[in-house]
Amino acid sequence: MTEQNLTQAFWAYEKALMANDVAELDRLFAPGPATLRGDANGLLVGHDAISAFRSGRSVPTGGAPWRRIVQTHVQAIDADHALIVAITELASGGRGQQTQLWAKVEGDAGKEWKVTAAHVSVPAPALDTRVWRLVGDPLVPGDPEGDLAGETVAVKDLFAVAGQLVGAGNPEWLHHASPETGHAWAVQRILDEGASIRGIARTDEFAYSLAGQNAHYGTPPNPKAPFRISGGSSSGSASAVSLGHATIGLGTDTGGSIRVPSAYQGLYGIRTTHGAVPVDGLLPLAPTFDTVGWMTRTPELLASVGEALLPPRPPREEPTAIRRLVVVPELLELAEPRVADAIRTWLAVVTVPTSEESWTADVESWRQTYVTFQAHQAWDVHRAWLETRLDTLGDDVRGRFEAASRITDDQAEHAAEAADQARDAIRSFVGDRVLVLPSTSSVAPFPTDDVQATRDATMRLTSIAGLGGLPAVSIPLTTADGLPCGVCLVAAPGRDRDLLALALRIAAAKHR
Repeated sequence: MTEQNLTQAFWAYEKALMANDVAELDRLFAPGPATLRGDANGLLVGHDAISAFRSGRSVPTGGAPWRRIVQTHVQAIDADHALIVAITELASGGRGQQTQLWAKVEGDAGKEWKVTAAHVSVPAPALDTRVWRLVGDPLVPGDPEGDLAGETVAVKDLFAVAGQLVGAGNPEWLHHASPETGHAWAVQRILDEGASIRGIARTDEFAYSLAGQNAHYGTPPNPKAPFRISGGSSSGSASAVSLGHATIGLGTDTGGSIRVPSAYQGLYGIRTTHGAVPVDGLLPLAPTFDTVGWMTRTPELLASVGEALLPPRPPREEPTAIRRLVVVPELLELAEPRVADAIRTWLAVVTVPTSEESWTADVESWRQTYVTFQAHQAWDVHRAWLETRLDTLGDDVRGRFEAASRITDDQAEHAAEAADQARDAIRSFVGDRVLVLPSTSSVAPFPTDDVQATRDATMRLTSIAGLGGLPAVSIPLTTADGLPCGVCLVAAPGRDRDLLALALRIAAAKHR
């Protein structure tokens, strides 16, 4: 083994890393699909994936947090392979470690030392501010005698928590906020039933997004699909549950803000019937469509939270068993093939009778109706505060509010009429059945993908339940290539409990 050449290669790598010299880093990592790079966020497989990750990240001091090497340990495996473990000391404090497997690889100048696998560890942050605005231990304790005792809740930063501020994902709004004098209705109920508030979780600004990307605080991580977006706007609540920081993610769903992060992160999630759960103490976006929802890692807990938040069944009313699922091929085809295939695979084994039925709904027209009516309401709700503060918003949310400000009253009235017609058509088609459709049009995209195009495609699906004011439960599935996605079950208004029971029934049958 040429020790000097290996040492030179190691220090060239370190120098390139601190300078964020992407070209040199690419050169020092072995080419091909088997090269590995892992950290706390996940594992990247293949030189191209590693290169794309480096090109897309931004750290003020360079490509990685500034640090110095304090120890290096080299173990020769054979003449062409060596393991290097380096201890690092970060400028921000604490120590980290990097482990690299180096190999001699044929290059332009003959055999050169290159990294074939690397793992990086740094001290865990005391608080991941991409996920949380505020955390306690707990922040607010629940009733220890309640049925949800022992559960912990990540509360989306739109709900009032007594004594705390509502931040709405925007630093300027947070700066002007006053402490809340009481809990939001949903927060109080969940505390009364025993769950404790773990903390206040991040949201996309004013909940006006489906991506989870916040220009001020960053994008919460997606542990089920590393380096892909988390999904929003209940992004922090979803990531907190997916990461295991909390067991319940309390959020809202206006245009898909429960269903999208649930699908992207492999969670169970429910958007409730419009008006089923009171929105007292909740900062609105578009009142016609705003609903309370929640996410969990299991269908059992999803249903248990429903017992706390959903209205009780009327006396002497028995649960209505769901006897048939209806699949609309035209809606299934709105999803990318790997998502549609995952749903078809699920349908082939699900224990509930299923039928196909064509539906020539103009989903693109409905999406446009939804977007226009939602935008007009969002501007009406927030106009007084935002008119002189649009520059405090991230580019994507600012663009939506600016477009909303240009919608005329005539356009809004036309959209409202079209929304009423769509609601009637959707409710008529669903009837007493359960509609099966993709929760999202795709798996979670990478931040460098066309996220807006993905949003538009997904809203052709999510706006159906929104316009209908219907309950929807997202059940996690996995694509053939191992990425999370979701199948969405939509039922008539008020059938929230029936959908939760169906999710339990399906899960139980799967594990028999």
